[in-house]
Amino acid sequence: MLSRPLALLLLVAAAQASLLTLHAPRVTTYDSTGNGIRTEILKLTQKPAIPMAVGPTDSLKLTFQIIEEGDDSGKGVQPLQTFLRFYDPHTGEEGIQPLRVTAAGKAKFDLNMAKPPLSIPPTSKAPLEVTLILGSPKHSPVKLALFDIQLPESQPAPQHPDEPSFHLLPTIEHTFRPTQKVPARAISALFTLFALAPWGVLLVLWSQVFPGAPRLFSPSILPFTASLGAFELLLFWYWVDLKLGQVLLYGGVLGVVTIFTGKTALASIGARRIARK
Repeated sequence: MLSRPLALLLLVAAAQASLLTLHAPRVTTYDSTGNGIRTEILKLTQKPAIPMAVGPTDSLKLTFQIIEEGDDSGKGVQPLQTFLRFYDPHTGEEGIQPLRVTAAGKAKFDLNMAKPPLSIPPTSKAPLEVTLILGSPKHSPVKLALFDIQLPESQPAPQHPDEPSFHLLPTIEHTFRPTQKVPARAISALFTLFALAPWGVLLVLWSQVFPGAPRLFSPSILPFTASLGAFELLLFWYWVDLKLGQVLLYGGVLGVVTIFTGKTALASIGARRIARK
């Protein structure tokens, strides 16, 4: 007596070995009045040589029954999954249409070109290949090439008024201004001397006030000299980085300091004049 695991393996192998096939597969095309145009009894070993042509006002009907291969009792099988696949070999477009199968294994598919299903892919001048796909846990999977179908060529989709906005726009090309010309070094040096000239004038005036060597570094005059130098540094900083509001703020603070240091320096100069007299 076979063991239970071995019996289960044999049962599964026998189930997988059984194949599904079709009984009496038939496809018919009809015109707009319902009159039949063409009927084909499908052979599973070979597709019809001429595609089934369906015009804009025509329809098509496919009927068949799913049975086990070699079973002549006429008992149908209801697979777990049944699909029709429409495939365009030229464009690679495809569509999958699920089919409803009864408990007796009978199924049908109606195609009305007045309202085609969404599973039909975009069509071209080339016919579509129609394939039946069957899936069942108790049987081996089946893929049957049924026939080719010639459908009217798809019309291009209407253009949306905002469609051009989603296309690539021309590249924006920015023209930069030419590189700023730098003046000659001689001219830069000349204007540097003009900028430093007030300090020369200040030194000359101080030499007139103090005969002999100027006492710029005396404790009473040095703060005033430093405040004037701070103004020069502030102007240079403004030229490099600062904004006008910042310059006015810092300049106002330095102005107050310069006023007090200037009064101190003038008082010191006056006291020395009095002492000389």
